Amino acid sequence: MKCNVGGIDRILRMLVGFVLIGLAATNTIGIWGWIGIVPLATGLFRFCPAYLLIGANTGSGDSCCGGGSCSK
Repeated sequence: MKCNVGGIDRILRMLVGFVLIGLAATNTIGIWGWIGIVPLATGLFRFCPAYLLIGANTGSGDSCCGGGSCSK
């Protein structure tokens, strides 16, 4: 698995994920807020399957993995 999510993209994904999960946990936006797990997971793992399908890469190549879960 190659890293294809860069730094700013990663931070924004994790932020959106945490906000959606928080809103769902407080029952502010209902059950659909739990979809925040998806951007949170893609930010944590630095891999987005949709980016792979469309050929996008916001990371800086193979070096974006600083020993995380992605392999080089």
